[in-house]
Amino acid sequence: MDDPATAPGARALVVMPTYDEAENLERVAGAVLAAVPDVDLLVVDDDSPDGTGDIADRMAAADPRVTVLHRTSRDGLGRAYLAGFAEADRRGYPVVVEMDADGSHPVESLAALLDAVAEPGGPGLAIGSRWVPGGRVVDWAPWRGWLSRAGNTYARLALGIPVRDATAGYRAYRLEAIRAAHLDDVHSRGYCFQIDMALRVLDAGIEVVEVPITFRDRIAGTSKMSGAIVAEAMLRVTGWALARRLGRRRRT
Repeated sequence: MDDPATAPGARALVVMPTYDEAENLERVAGAVLAAVPDVDLLVVDDDSPDGTGDIADRMAAADPRVTVLHRTSRDGLGRAYLAGFAEADRRGYPVVVEMDADGSHPVESLAALLDAVAEPGGPGLAIGSRWVPGGRVVDWAPWRGWLSRAGNTYARLALGIPVRDATAGYRAYRLEAIRAAHLDDVHSRGYCFQIDMALRVLDAGIEVVEVPITFRDRIAGTSKMSGAIVAEAMLRVTGWALARRLGRRRRT
């Protein structure tokens, strides 16, 4: 990976994990950089067999705003984001964005997410939320909407947090919120990583806000959702909830 200056001119780094997103990456990344030209993009590719990493490398060669982090194994969304966060911290970006490469996250909402965390001392995490007033989901099968609502309701009630879409993967963090989350002991791998991070930021006393978005199904390719990912989320949330009731919060 090229090593750009550690004092970036861009106000934010968009971290975009990929695995087999060859059909989507170029158009989604292009839309992001066109919508908000003063962000940079880091593609974190988990050795995609469909050539996604090669596409990312070609994009990086053509546009200095794009860099690529190649990982040699696929060990979960959470690990990919942790690698991206570490790179953002090393390069000194004040704001870090999580965004999927499949086209489900609306690029037109990126500016609102960035604005929500623009002020130091203000909110440290802005979540692009499907389940607050003004948010919605289109093109999803009914069972997926039910599963998302049910999982978020369970997480909110079990953990006692005010977030209505804690599983959402479209979000912007101030760098100090990421640092306060103590990433060295994050073990979540799948979508429960998002719940874990929201909980850590809240437990650090940092404000979290939700920005309504319109979420769409992926443009092309296959969803990475699986029964194992759902099971991991249920087990981890239940464990965190029990620990909190016993007064054993993590060090955040």
